[in-house]
Amino acid sequence: MELFYRKEGNGSPLVIVHGLYGSSDNWINIGKRLAKKHTVYMIDQRNHGRSPFAETHSFNDLRNDLQDFFEKHKIEKATILGHSMGGKVAMWFAADFPEKVEKLVIADIAPKNYLLLKDDSQFYLHQNILLAMLEIDFSKIKSRNDVDDFMAEKLDNKQIRQFLLKNVIKDNETNQYKWRVNAEVLYSYLEEIVSGVNKNWLDDRIPITSYPVIFIRGMKSKYILPEDELLINEIYPDSRIINIPNAGHWLHAEQPEKFIQAVLMCC
Repeated sequence: MELFYRKEGNGSPLVIVHGLYGSSDNWINIGKRLAKKHTVYMIDQRNHGRSPFAETHSFNDLRNDLQDFFEKHKIEKATILGHSMGGKVAMWFAADFPEKVEKLVIADIAPKNYLLLKDDSQFYLHQNILLAMLEIDFSKIKSRNDVDDFMAEKLDNKQIRQFLLKNVIKDNETNQYKWRVNAEVLYSYLEEIVSGVNKNWLDDRIPITSYPVIFIRGMKSKYILPEDELLINEIYPDSRIINIPNAGHWLHAEQPEKFIQAVLMCC
């Protein structure tokens, strides 16, 4: 798969892998700042942004896409910065290709099965988001405000809606608005997205010590809980966790300066 990407700067390679509903667009400012020290590659994963839509969206697919990207761009070894779903992709890629990993920086996600949290798993939130995205009739949409009005009937959280609206574009051929994410396929693979790349997946590699691992946690987020520190330490015994105060799950957008400082401190 030919992934869309943005490239900035010079220096040692750093590859940024965005999360669910994200794209390289969300990382431009961060990427430019990190480019003062690194050659930064910001990719759009399959079914997101300007990269191709595909019929599948498994973590094996995403790992293989990243492997192909390294080969096509002759990246022998890189620091990988992954956020949320992208963090799980980074962990899964690194487990299979440790020789290609300089450092692993994981933003606000743990290597655990989030479905086990049941009502607190975020599964139902994402299920509602994707169902709402699928229900919208773009033939009746005249502006992004119309999209927001429709989504507001399904989602109370304005911050999430504003993030999703970044995925609304106008099709040049039909002159209609559309999503820049493949909501149908993401909905089909949502269970794996939420549950995958957990301790059971990594069990035959534990302990993983081939490369430094840094977790960056938003202190207002529930994605890395205090009890997850034991799990992280079991899988990555030499890892460390950097906390970002006053930040939730989208910590790079909520506290960009502190996030950049945290990344540069370890890279």
